[in-house]
Amino acid sequence: MEDEILHVRMLGEFSLTLGGQTITDSDNRSRKVWLLLAYMIYCRSRSIPQEDLVELLWGAEESSSNPLNALKTMFHRVRSMLDQLDGSAGHRSIVRREGSYAWNTELPLTLDVEAFEALCKKGAAVQDEDTRLGQYLEALSIYRGDFLPKLSSEPWVVPIAAYFHNLYLETVSDTLPMLESRGRLEDAVALCRSALALEPYSETLYLHLMRDLLELGDQQGVIAAYEGMSQLLLTNFGVLPSEEIRALYRDAMRISNDRAVSLGAVQEQLREPDGSRGALMCEYDFFKIIYQAEARAVARSGDAVHIGLLSLTGEHGQALSKRSLDRAMDNLHELIRSNLRKGDVASRCSVSQYILMLPQANYENSCKVCERIVRAFSRQYPHSPAQLRFSVQPLEPNV
Repeated sequence: MEDEILHVRMLGEFSLTLGGQTITDSDNRSRKVWLLLAYMIYCRSRSIPQEDLVELLWGAEESSSNPLNALKTMFHRVRSMLDQLDGSAGHRSIVRREGSYAWNTELPLTLDVEAFEALCKKGAAVQDEDTRLGQYLEALSIYRGDFLPKLSSEPWVVPIAAYFHNLYLETVSDTLPMLESRGRLEDAVALCRSALALEPYSETLYLHLMRDLLELGDQQGVIAAYEGMSQLLLTNFGVLPSEEIRALYRDAMRISNDRAVSLGAVQEQLREPDGSRGALMCEYDFFKIIYQAEARAVARSGDAVHIGLLSLTGEHGQALSKRSLDRAMDNLHELIRSNLRKGDVASRCSVSQYILMLPQANYENSCKVCERIVRAFSRQYPHSPAQLRFSVQPLEPNV
């Protein structure tokens, strides 16, 4: 009977359900209790020596003067927790043999990781693509997060979590083209978003997501996806998205109209929102276009245009912690915008730097502008561990 089957989830959370009763690792109980229970269930096909379990729970720690007695106490707590599912579940589930403990394999049990793996392998083995797609989609519906996330630092969990995470990504990678070829773009978008929650730096997933959104006519969705990805890559790795992804972004940014429009309508679409103050802050990809246009104009007019580079480091030039750097870069963004003129342009160009374009400003004035931002940063954030430095050079004309 269904009520007699213990359903165990280890993907996304650790929970056990029996006869309508559920316990989860979000309950306020000792981490070691959940660790011991997870290990007993996942390794239920064998008996585990008690010395191995002591090592699992305490490692090099001093558990107590009597570690085996401490282990018995821990199993008592595990059994008490299982008894919340059924009055006798704790004592029926765990069997103690001489010198070892084992999970009672005679009790019916389902485990989501095993169901997920079986469906992936079954789908990969079938020739019919529709059948394979069905198997893969069922498998992916089971994968609601990585393996035992609250125990992810445990040595025995790490390789298992990596295996299932990679199997999930491989299955997603095989599933997306099948959904797209069948015109199921909404399903493909939803799958991309779910996968990106677990693999947020995958450019391949972003490519699928942006192409499918563009095909669906959701230009704003493409723009939002690109801007989120661009910020993530720049903040964490100091790099920009690939040219292929930037090309999709530019496609989405182009004005899309079903019929010819008047010049007035185009101007209305191009007009900056009312109330915009200070410098124009833009993505680095667009800063490069503005730079190249300005370089052409300078070659023709001979006007003075300078480029300033603002860099954040630690007090002695060392790298900042990620938390300190993120906070300082956010603060600097607002200072740049408010301390520059409307005709100036600025963009974040690396994980710790902003690039400025200062039209109609000579070298001396450009240095003064940068110095003003440095002073404002020091004055407004006197306790920040970040130090702001700058360099200035003339924009090279495109001759």
